[in-house]
Amino acid sequence: MEMPRVTDAHRKLEKLVGNWLGDEKISPSPFDPNGGPAVGHVQNRLALDGFAVIQDYEQQREGKTSFRGHGVFCYDFRQQKYHMYWFDSMGMGPNDYCGTFEGDVLTLNYTSQAGMGHGRAIFDLRENGMYKFRLEVSPDAKTWHTFLEGKYTKK
Repeated sequence: MEMPRVTDAHRKLEKLVGNWLGDEKISPSPFDPNGGPAVGHVQNRLALDGFAVIQDYEQQREGKTSFRGHGVFCYDFRQQKYHMYWFDSMGMGPNDYCGTFEGDVLTLNYTSQAGMGHGRAIFDLRENGMYKFRLEVSPDAKTWHTFLEGKYTKK
């Protein structure tokens, strides 16, 4: 049996690699009734011989850390889909976001197994040295609301 090899599909995730700093806007929600501005610090590194990208994320509001997250991005060649396994300081357990690239825009969808609704994470990687991120939520996967928007620059 031949060992799996890193493919061009895996390499698309390399656009995420680096240390990033971004301004974020949080929309009002049940988790944060007022919403408001935040700063996101993102560290993405290549891992597992190029088969994965590991993300460590920290959000700051008013100079204090308000949220932390950890993600593992990978490509499943059997499904021909990308996954982001997400863990965070809200303690909701691992979330499996799944989706595809369209050009240089990665869109990953999530459905809560605990009846908490749906999520959609969109990484717009079209510009070198910067990316845009949008997290959308929906109770029914039909009507979507922006929960968080950010624009990040590579440090």
